[in-house]
Amino acid sequence: SLGNFTFFCIFYESGTTIPQLLNSTSNNLYLTFQSDISVSAAGFHLEYTGLDSCPEPLPPSNGRKVGDRYTVGDMVSFQCDQGFSLQGNAYITCMPGPVRRWNYPVPLCLAQCGGSMTDFSGVILSPGFPGNYQSSLDCSWRVQLPIGFGIHLQFLNFSTEPVHDYLEIRSGSLETGTVIDRFSGPTLPNPLFSTTHETTLFFHSDYSQNKPGFHIVYQAYELQRCPDPRPFRNGIVIGQDYSVGMTISFECLPGYTLLGEQSLTCLHGISRNWNHPIPRCEALCGGNITSMNGTIYSPGHPAEYPHFQDCMWTVRVPPGYGIYINFSVINTEPIYDYITVWDGPDQSSPQIGQFSGSSVQEGVSTTANQVLIKFHSDFSTSGFFELHYFGNVS
Repeated sequence: SLGNFTFFCIFYESGTTIPQLLNSTSNNLYLTFQSDISVSAAGFHLEYTGLDSCPEPLPPSNGRKVGDRYTVGDMVSFQCDQGFSLQGNAYITCMPGPVRRWNYPVPLCLAQCGGSMTDFSGVILSPGFPGNYQSSLDCSWRVQLPIGFGIHLQFLNFSTEPVHDYLEIRSGSLETGTVIDRFSGPTLPNPLFSTTHETTLFFHSDYSQNKPGFHIVYQAYELQRCPDPRPFRNGIVIGQDYSVGMTISFECLPGYTLLGEQSLTCLHGISRNWNHPIPRCEALCGGNITSMNGTIYSPGHPAEYPHFQDCMWTVRVPPGYGIYINFSVINTEPIYDYITVWDGPDQSSPQIGQFSGSSVQEGVSTTANQVLIKFHSDFSTSGFFELHYFGNVS
């Protein structure tokens, strides 16, 4: 029997003619002789010889063989060690016939000039390793991982012609990546980390001396996330993924102004940081406002306003509209710290009123589509205020 199968070869022979040589292609042969009730004869005399199975194939250097049966129809496969590429047929089959043979030669496992890898671990070998590399080579290996991962590189062997034959490790692509380090000569480099999800290894050899090259193993590792920007005072953070390569943005609550960059991206690198400082949302001392409604806070709100402030806000709505101002909260030093409102764009416009202290203030309206609001504080007591305005048809 062969594996889970038994092969039967059926031949019918009769008479006085000597049959031709018969070959069975299986390792089992059954012969059945049948005679009837009539004429008898001298019968037969036959001899058999077992044919050999296919010769045992040797595993390729830097590879292994899978399968241990070598009779007709049996199949053997081959696999290469990490870092080597299979050249030839990965599967061979034992063929029938008077001479047992495999249908293809045993393949080779060779270290190639360059390649592309996406596995989380792997091996990178110089061309021809463990033999010497060839002259005039330019080989690049690209390790592409998901965003948020880098690789740890460990050198097990390293030997090149000093200066002229070298290996570069680049953070990013071959064309635009930044060189992390360059190695040359007989010294085994120390392990290093690449902190990007894409890493390129570039090897160059010149026309002269050839050396054994290098044997490198890499292992992926997860990069840390950038610092959580929350809590973000007086504003909100848009986006919750703080991993490498991701971008978040910021918005301020009404009445506050964003100071800094609105969008930040988490950078690659040994120290995980955003590409700009975290912005701030602050209540400023003055400004030009053009929205139909909004909020004006005392400078530094919700903290108390500083001393010696002279802040001016100009609010402008479309023509045909007036502006209604509601003093939601007012708590200033009476008389000395005060808010002045003009019905127009500057201090030559009619003054609507001056407001101070902590008593409830009635809302005021303008006839113009612009209003000037000025706040003054002196050297002593501080406080805070909150104004809301609305554009309305005048």
